[in-house]
Order: sequence, then structure tokens, then C-alpha cells
Amino acid sequence: MKICSIYKSPRKDEMYLYVDKREALMRVPEALLEMFGQPVHVMDMPMKAERKLARADADKVLEGITEKGYYLQMPPPKEQYLLDLHANRPVTGVR
Repeated sequence: MKICSIYKSPRKDEMYLYVDKREALMRVPEALLEMFGQPVHVMDMPMKAERKLARADADKVLEGITEKGYYLQMPPPKEQYLLDLHANRPVTGVR
């Protein structure tokens, strides 16, 4: 189990960086940080392979952190994002 710090991008909605809390952003390449923008800390959480995450696979997150020092969660494709929004919207005005 690792304690992960999660940062969101100020430039792209739904883009997140997962890193080992002890290392913070030390292993994240400068070019990625330039594209990502100034990381905004969202939270820290214990991460293990079985953990359920909304838009990422915990195994892949842990693998990325171990191998590269980070895991980059990209925004969902626009079509999927809109479908998710619609599916989670409460139904109102039904006749």
C-alpha cells in the first residue's frame, strides 16, 4: 500500500496526477508539469490494488507511480463525459 497525493490540472478539466506522497512531484518530468499547469493538491489517500476508483484502475496507478514516479489520469473522451453527465442527471419534468 502507498499513500498517494492527487493533484488536478488548472488547465484541463478532469486531468489528474497521482504521485507517491513521500516523493511529491520530484519524479514528474518538467515537460509534463509545463503542459499540466501548476498542480493543485486535491487530497491524499491510501492506495492499494483492490481500491475502486471512479476513472482509473488502481493497479495501473500503482504501476505508474512505481515505474515512472507518477500516473497521469487523462480526461474522458468528450462523448463519454457528456453521456456520464446525462446518465447521472436527475430526471425532472417527467409527464
